[in-house]
Amino acid sequence: MNQQGLRVGLNAHIVTPSRGYRHAGVSRFTEQLVRTIQERDRSNSYAVFVNDTARGGFHDSANVRFHPAPLPTHRPAVRVFWEQLVLPVQARQLGLEVLHCPVNVAPLASPCPTVLTIHDLTFLLFPERFRRERRTYLAALTRLSARRTSRVLTDSLNTKQDVARLLRVPLEKIEVVYPGLEADLRPCAPEAVSSFRQRHGLQRDFILFLGTIEPRKNVVGLLNAYARLLRQGLAGYDLVIAGGRGWMASDVFGAVETLDLGSRVRFAGYVPIEDQALWYSSATLFVYPSLYEGFGLPPLEAMACGTPVITSNVSSLPEVVGSAALLVDPNRTQDLTAAIAEVLESPEKQEQMSQAGLHQAAMFTWAQAADRTVAAYRRVVREP
Repeated sequence: MNQQGLRVGLNAHIVTPSRGYRHAGVSRFTEQLVRTIQERDRSNSYAVFVNDTARGGFHDSANVRFHPAPLPTHRPAVRVFWEQLVLPVQARQLGLEVLHCPVNVAPLASPCPTVLTIHDLTFLLFPERFRRERRTYLAALTRLSARRTSRVLTDSLNTKQDVARLLRVPLEKIEVVYPGLEADLRPCAPEAVSSFRQRHGLQRDFILFLGTIEPRKNVVGLLNAYARLLRQGLAGYDLVIAGGRGWMASDVFGAVETLDLGSRVRFAGYVPIEDQALWYSSATLFVYPSLYEGFGLPPLEAMACGTPVITSNVSSLPEVVGSAALLVDPNRTQDLTAAIAEVLESPEKQEQMSQAGLHQAAMFTWAQAADRTVAAYRRVVREP
């Protein structure tokens, strides 16, 4: 390492300013990582590569310079071309000592050591839920990238084990760096919640799901559990499904019609980041019965806002929520129904879970994530 610190490249082309589900997930992760590193790490210098739509969303500083692409890399096919052919040239021209690619794929001909973040391996574990061309690209390039990179970072221990098992990457080459939570995700004041509920016509207490509507999130399973709840006579709560429409979302809308839940289920659409705390704080209970998560941010966000959480006992979710949530088998409708009823029928249980969730969520910060990531850069450069 030279006296001026490291020259680090960070590929942030996935970041988009658009209001929709594409601003969730890995786009939001990458944006928060970049902004936190820019704020905290003054010892190294960074070249951050962004797409043509994000050029106005970032500003240069003494330690970070942003490089907007002259190509329309917000389009996936163009981004792939840029990552594999243009990025290595730019990395060489800028004299980068390490290059971080935070979304599964790195350039195969990088002129410097690379750090690769792999968020999950859903395209290998649930191949039927991906379009063939996308599944083929991700499977091939993620496997090659993981084997050639100097260090793999994962969002959870569960994903670390998946990477070692499915991609045959040595465990000692993989580090867990948990994502953080934004500071404004916290319990909202009662008067703010009251105003929000009135503004959105939320007259009845409600159960909340927030996430991209796609098969892996198991929203149909939640609808079946909710219909069972109503049949059992616990009818005092509506169900709000918030989040942008992913692929195969039509199955969810079809299930609402089949189960005759139209008057009790509300679709709130994509929720802007600035409104998330209000949605979480307004809900009596947050339910997230996902079939697989590389990390599972929404349950942690709900906990940070003081909302009791029920989620799945699979993949990384038990690791993330600890003992602060109720865990259920997402494939057993009766178990999910019973857990929901248990929480809704006990104000004491709700308060206990709220306090436990606040404590659990406080353990995940972007400052810690950024510091651990920067430490990984240093280790990569020091290694022979």
